[in-house]
Amino acid sequence: MEETKIYKFSELCSKIGSGATPKGGKESYLGGNIALIRSQNVLDFNFSVDGLAYINNEQAQKLNNVSIEENDVLLNITGDSVARACMAPSWILPARVNQHVAIIRGNADLVLNDYLLYFLQYKKSYLLSISQGGATRNALTKRMIEDIELLLPNLSHQRKVVSILRSLDSKIELNRRINDNLEQQAQALFKSWFVDFEPFKGEKFVESQLGMIPKGWKVGTLSDLLDIRYGKDHKKLNDGNIPVYGSGGIMRLADGILYNGESVLIPRKGTLNNVLYVNWPFWTVDTMFYSIEKVPNVAKYCHLLLSKLDLASMNSGSAVPSMTTDILNKIQVIVANQDVFSSFNECISSLYLKAKINLDENKRLSETRDLLLPKLMSGRLIIKDLHS
Repeated sequence: MEETKIYKFSELCSKIGSGATPKGGKESYLGGNIALIRSQNVLDFNFSVDGLAYINNEQAQKLNNVSIEENDVLLNITGDSVARACMAPSWILPARVNQHVAIIRGNADLVLNDYLLYFLQYKKSYLLSISQGGATRNALTKRMIEDIELLLPNLSHQRKVVSILRSLDSKIELNRRINDNLEQQAQALFKSWFVDFEPFKGEKFVESQLGMIPKGWKVGTLSDLLDIRYGKDHKKLNDGNIPVYGSGGIMRLADGILYNGESVLIPRKGTLNNVLYVNWPFWTVDTMFYSIEKVPNVAKYCHLLLSKLDLASMNSGSAVPSMTTDILNKIQVIVANQDVFSSFNECISSLYLKAKINLDENKRLSETRDLLLPKLMSGRLIIKDLHS
C-alpha cells in the first residue's frame, strides 16, 4: 500500500453528530418539505425512502446542527439496526436526522466520504461488538465513533479504492431502479385488470361491496386466497445459502428452509408496508408472516394487492407497529375466475422473472464487493494486481 497514516475519526471528520425527534414524537411530523431521516431509512450501502418522515421549516430550524449535506455518511447508532451505514443522496436534501442516526462528514483535505463509508462497512463487526456494552439496547456513542482508528492512505489511493467498489455499487443501484420500474409496470397492469377492468369492458357487470365487478366474480377475503402462517426463530440455524427474511428484508443466509415456492411475505412487526414476493426456498423470522396459495396463480395478484394497501394504517400495536392474521384474513379482495387469475399471472410473470434476474445479479455483485472490501481496505490486495 502507498503511504499511510493512522488517524482517529475525531481528527478526520469535520462533523460527527446525531439529531432529535421533534417534541411530540412521530405524531408531530407536520408534513413539511424537509426530510427527517430515521434508522429505517439507513440500510447497508443503500438509502431507503420507506417510511420517510417530513417536518416543517420551524421544526427543521431547531435541528440545524444536524443539517445534511450531499454525500454525508449516515450511520445508525442505536437498536437492532445499529452500524448500518449509507451515503446521503443529493435528491433527499434538504434533510435532518433524528437521534438514532449520526452524520459523519470527513475533512475533504484528508479523506473521501465514500472511503469513510466503505471503512465503516469493513469494520461493521467491530462496531457491533462495541455497541453491545450498553445496559439496555445496542448503541454507538459519539465518543466511540470519534475514537475509531483508521490507517488512511493518501487521497489518490482512496480514489482508486472507491472507484472499484463504487462501480459495483452503481450497478447494484441501477438494477434496483430497474426493479422499481418493473414493479410500477406490474402495478399498472394490476390496476388495468382489477380496478379499471379494461380487459373486461365488453362483459356484464354486477354490483358488489367493492363497486361494480364483472359478472361471475365475487368479493371475498384474503383468507379465501392465502393461508397466512407465522415465521419462526432463526437463531439456531447454521449459516448457509437460504435467505432469511425479516420485516426489513433479507437478514442473513442460513441452512434452513421454512417453505419452498411462491409466497407473499407480510411484516408482522416493524415496517408493515414492506410486502415481498418470493418464489424460491426461504425462511421467515417470527416478525414476518409467510403465505401459501389456497388458489393457484394468485400469489403475484395478492402481492400487488397488498403492496398498494397501506397496511401500516391497520396497525394493531402501540409502541411497535404490529399486524395480526385476523386483520389480514379479513381484508376484502376481488376474487376473479380461475382462468382470469391464470391469464393475469401469465401476463405479469415476465416482469417478475426480469426482477429475479436482477436480484440474482445484485447478489453476485454484492458478494464480489464484500469479498474485495476487506482486502482493499486492509491493503492485502494491491490495486495494480487486481487490474492485472
